[in-house]
Amino acid sequence: MFGKILIANRGEIALRVHRAAHDLGIKTVAIHSTADANAKHVRLADEAICIGPPPARDSYLNIPNIIAAAEISSADAIHPGYGFLSENARFAEIVAEHRIGWIGPEPAHIRTMGDKVEAKRTAARLGLPLVPGSDGPITSLEEARAVADTIGYPVLVKAAAGGGGRGMKVVPTAADLETALGAARSEAKAAFGDDTVYIEKYLGNPRHIEFQIFGDGQGHAIHLGERDCSLQRRHQKVLEESPSPALSQAERNRMGEICANAMAELRYRGAGTIEFLWEDGQFYFIEMNTRLQVEHPVTEMVTGLDLVREQIRVAAGLPLSVAQADVRFRGAAIECRINAEDPETFTPAPGLVSDYHAPGGLAVRVDSALYNGYRIPPYYDSLIAKLIVWGDTRGEAIARLRRALSEFVIGGVKTTIPLHQRLVDEPDFLAGDYSIKWLEQWLAGRAESDEGTAG
Repeated sequence: MFGKILIANRGEIALRVHRAAHDLGIKTVAIHSTADANAKHVRLADEAICIGPPPARDSYLNIPNIIAAAEISSADAIHPGYGFLSENARFAEIVAEHRIGWIGPEPAHIRTMGDKVEAKRTAARLGLPLVPGSDGPITSLEEARAVADTIGYPVLVKAAAGGGGRGMKVVPTAADLETALGAARSEAKAAFGDDTVYIEKYLGNPRHIEFQIFGDGQGHAIHLGERDCSLQRRHQKVLEESPSPALSQAERNRMGEICANAMAELRYRGAGTIEFLWEDGQFYFIEMNTRLQVEHPVTEMVTGLDLVREQIRVAAGLPLSVAQADVRFRGAAIECRINAEDPETFTPAPGLVSDYHAPGGLAVRVDSALYNGYRIPPYYDSLIAKLIVWGDTRGEAIARLRRALSEFVIGGVKTTIPLHQRLVDEPDFLAGDYSIKWLEQWLAGRAESDEGTAG
């Protein structure tokens, strides 16, 4: 087992890794920018090393400085958390070249799944169901027209190296294809330095369902059920729950087994998430994230397993602590992402936290690095807390979530807590009847209603 882990991240996920490491008796090293000198993970870690000024490119994305910090502190391993360098295959290779343990998948798997075209090819080889589309990159307008005519409009042009909706264009008709193709390529080049795109069938009203998997790198893998992440705004998840209110137990078992078998064949190591679009009882692979997810606590709540602890164990060469037959799913869990944003305009709202009170009670969990007097910096993602609740039933979880939101106090800055308070009272949410388009349509309807009232 490792004796000391450097945490190559910040905020709530850095604190989450620190706590899991300490539970295992492992010391931690926090890295931080000058803007994060007073962050909670910096205060609680056994050691802390400043690696640069506030911009992420000069600190949390600065590979030489992170490696130097690991060497100075004699860290045995690096945990990348999520975001930043967590899915950077070259960083994982550099870590290994310096004989430092990497708490994550093999670099080859990160690289394969990071390229959406190659990921689709690999998924097809492993038996995962795909959205109909091009077999590889689209290299010409003529090729794009041939693929679109075959699968039928509307289609979706997507950046191979993309994410977060960038380099993604919906094409309603053949007349729109040339313009959309050029726009997607230009956007992808600007955002990722790579203008490679591919085409797939555009699904009308799907849900976003993802399966949590874990592999030991030796040919054994398990699944830990699914999460429904359909409540999204601009392709960013807002609320996640497990189990999905849309799936039957038979669908859950079938797809979980397919995912676990695929990862066993790939000899995948560590945590991973296989993401699908689901519509009319059919699953379609969209991508795989080769890291811990923001919403991993939802799975922890319904399985009772510590996913970060499992990551550390597997990276240290230990076997999975449970077999598939040992995994027990119990109750329902929901996570709300709390952002430092205006709940109406979604404008980032960094600033001084003048008051902080986290909700409590049975089966209520808050993952956050906030404290009273902490100043939220303006340089990073606006996620400041995750509220996770569990209940024997989905209805009980929603009731507990409603109560916990009413107790949650974050003073001095605007947050999205009011948004979640409205969501948990919506009839469609209460019925579990929503898709990836529902939240944006609901927000647009509220905006129109507010304008009408003001007029």
